[in-house]
Amino acid sequence: MSIEPLSWGRGSTPQGDGLATGSSAVPEGRQWSVPARSANLDAVRTALTSENSFGAVITGARGVGKSSLARAAVADLGPDIWSLQLRSAPSGSNTPYGCLSFLLARLPQAYMGSPTAILRGITSLIRSDAAGRPCIITLDTSGTVDDMSAGVLLNVLLTGTARIIAVAPKASDLPADFHWLLTDRKLTEVRLSNLNELQTRQVLLSLLGHRVASSLVTTYHQMVGGNPLLLKALVTEQQLSGNLVLSDSVWTLRDKVVLDGAASLDDIVRSRWTRETPETREVIEMLSCARRVELSRLTAIYGADVVADMEDAGLLEIDDSEYRWVSLREKYIGDVVRTWLSISRRRELRSVLLGGEEPDPAAMTVDELMSFAAWTHECEAELSPALALAAAQAAVQLFDPRFALTYAEMIQRTDALWASAQRQKAAAYLQLDMAVQALAALEDITQPELEALDLEEYAQVVAAKARVMLCLPERSGSVGELFASARERLATAGDHPDWPAPAAVAANRISLSEFEYQAHAGRYAAMIPALERAVDPAANPDTGYRLQCAIILMSSLAMTGREMDALGLVRQIGGQLSDASHIVGLRERYTREAYFVLLMAGQWRRCIDLMAPFSAGQPFRLPYRSAATEIAAGIAFAFSGRGEAALEPLISAAAQLELQPVQGALRTAYAATALAYAQTGNAALSRKYLTKVQRMPGRSGFAVESIIEFCTLVAGRWLGDSDAVTSLKQGARANAEAGRYAMAGIYLLAATVNGSDADFRFLEEIAGHRQGPLAEVSRLIAVGSRTKDAKALLAGGELAATLELDAVEARCMALAVDFARQDGDALSARTAQARLDILAATVANLPIVPSSGSPLLTSRERQIARMAGRGASNRDIALEMGVSVRTVEGHLYQVFTKLGVTSRGDLTGLV
Repeated sequence: MSIEPLSWGRGSTPQGDGLATGSSAVPEGRQWSVPARSANLDAVRTALTSENSFGAVITGARGVGKSSLARAAVADLGPDIWSLQLRSAPSGSNTPYGCLSFLLARLPQAYMGSPTAILRGITSLIRSDAAGRPCIITLDTSGTVDDMSAGVLLNVLLTGTARIIAVAPKASDLPADFHWLLTDRKLTEVRLSNLNELQTRQVLLSLLGHRVASSLVTTYHQMVGGNPLLLKALVTEQQLSGNLVLSDSVWTLRDKVVLDGAASLDDIVRSRWTRETPETREVIEMLSCARRVELSRLTAIYGADVVADMEDAGLLEIDDSEYRWVSLREKYIGDVVRTWLSISRRRELRSVLLGGEEPDPAAMTVDELMSFAAWTHECEAELSPALALAAAQAAVQLFDPRFALTYAEMIQRTDALWASAQRQKAAAYLQLDMAVQALAALEDITQPELEALDLEEYAQVVAAKARVMLCLPERSGSVGELFASARERLATAGDHPDWPAPAAVAANRISLSEFEYQAHAGRYAAMIPALERAVDPAANPDTGYRLQCAIILMSSLAMTGREMDALGLVRQIGGQLSDASHIVGLRERYTREAYFVLLMAGQWRRCIDLMAPFSAGQPFRLPYRSAATEIAAGIAFAFSGRGEAALEPLISAAAQLELQPVQGALRTAYAATALAYAQTGNAALSRKYLTKVQRMPGRSGFAVESIIEFCTLVAGRWLGDSDAVTSLKQGARANAEAGRYAMAGIYLLAATVNGSDADFRFLEEIAGHRQGPLAEVSRLIAVGSRTKDAKALLAGGELAATLELDAVEARCMALAVDFARQDGDALSARTAQARLDILAATVANLPIVPSSGSPLLTSRERQIARMAGRGASNRDIALEMGVSVRTVEGHLYQVFTKLGVTSRGDLTGLV
């Protein structure tokens, strides 16, 4: 009997499981996770197209994107593929031919007499439906595949009727017959795991269609653990809630992620929740509130067996610290479960964990304080004044000003710690770029209340007020009077008490504030002698004070031209920070100033390495810290001449800061972005950001203002603004007169791209007051440009290359090409031209283009020159590139002419 009648009903395929379709393109919405799975997609595609392969098995946990990858693989094979989609029945092995039931229903009665006939009939039906096209079966094993279905599928594979993509949590979930196919490598297993952070970024780009802020990527990745299904659900919920917004073509978060009311994530968690035991649920509830608990405490409450079973099941993770902290492995579960708990249940769990004892804030880490305070706040319970103050301080340290304000507000005016709370409130307002409110918080402390404070707290209030007043131009002039008044108050305590007497501690705090004031004003050179005395252990035994003074000293040394001394101090202080770990914000202050020192010394790559540990914090540290880290990275890239690389972090940071301003940071982001766009040759966008800088009010300290001014002026110089060049020269002279030789040298190096002999003499003079390789680069550029010495410029370019300062190196090489050719120095000209040719591939907009000689090599000329330099013949090159021998000869002629060489051997090392 012919098999043709078996095609009856092909036009009315039953709906539901088991859909047979031509392989048209998969809807775009289903391929959102594919960009992060390119390597896995290649593996599946290879398995489906290899001659001796039966297909692939895709394994992995729920939600990692197995089905999406299978669909994408089939779609990737094109429209000439017949696709058959099968799903195991919910009842699994209890239903014969369960996943093939829709095909079984189409078989004529004559084929229903025996299993063998059914096998032949279904196989023939698949061939008939495919109509000569290759067939791919996608089998989703959500349940167990029955033996009869497995036998049919095995026959389909062995007869070459179709190939298969099987989707299963584990290979062991597949029918037994599939195991020997895996063993014999007839099937290829492709294991999917959760996304890493880079893959999460790729998926978000696919989902959202625009740039995504780094803080968004980090927050979402940590919340869902890289699970693509959960990631998509989270994105959808946050868009609906209005927390995920598009700001200046960048997707970013308006505020912290709150999952209350997140229906899709709620459903996912509930489906998992129903499968857990009551004991497991209670542990999850506890950890959802407490965030993390010591292992010994958790096992004492719930038993070691329960905790061990949960760890084995992948629900918990236990860190390697001394206290063995336990937390939920998948953070989103805790975030969702916490929304289910009533206030009374949260309080009950808190009571169980604490056992009636309040923790000592002095014994808690910053992270513990934040977790405990958040839990207490969610329970609508009261924090003790000491805990509230410690939590506010921790929130300030972690760049979480809104929570800092919440906790500081819990302390009443009648409490002894109220003045300290006002200080934390002022610090939080400063982080929010609200200096007026910060000053109001401090001025709310009346004069009688101020006089009643002990000397240490009084000095802290004075220091906080001075820091705020410096941010208000109309009040900055009164800072000196504030310090004078404080000195009078301290004088009443007696004559020069020894540390650690309160008066001595207070005196050190006022002295430190005076140093900060001078640094804010840019008076670095004048205070270096006093700072050097302050960091001497013999002169002052206060370790914290000495370290903070040393941090200011290293910036002062770097600014005044003693860059190498400053770098030595950076290394020295870095090894001593643990001695003063109790000082809030010390490490952050050190990191900020060390970054500035490295930037002044031209060590931009180390700047990025320095900031790396701060770019992967906990979600509550973002977006404030993330924006600061991205700005720092962007500035480092821009200073090195890598405008294209700088744009990604800078645009992301600006988008975040436009929604959530942070002290002085937005102006810096705008200025650096303007420079980066100018370096890439995008004049329109560079001017757009220069306009934004001009419209932004505010004034920061000298170091930050110098960076902002430098970026805006150099951007103007790239855009051909002669006034910007004049301003750079004026800035260089003003800095030199104030003894700030490093900043003067950086300004003048940028201003003298087309400088005069007088400019180069001044640049050489300033270089003589500085230390380190960047100073030597400046000197060689000055000497080489003034005397037209190609060899000096080549040396300067080589030194700039060790610092990876591409734009500076390109400047040296372009000038060296001109001067060498003018002097008839062919070797130097060839060397400089070849190096410039390489740099042209990375420096989008050269600062100087040689005015003499041939243009740079094209990409094809460079490729041919490299092959010829390695000894390849013209015929070999032609075969490799797919062009004629005559074409190769013509390109080589152009290469020889441009580089001034006469033989292939001269090309070695030039391209």
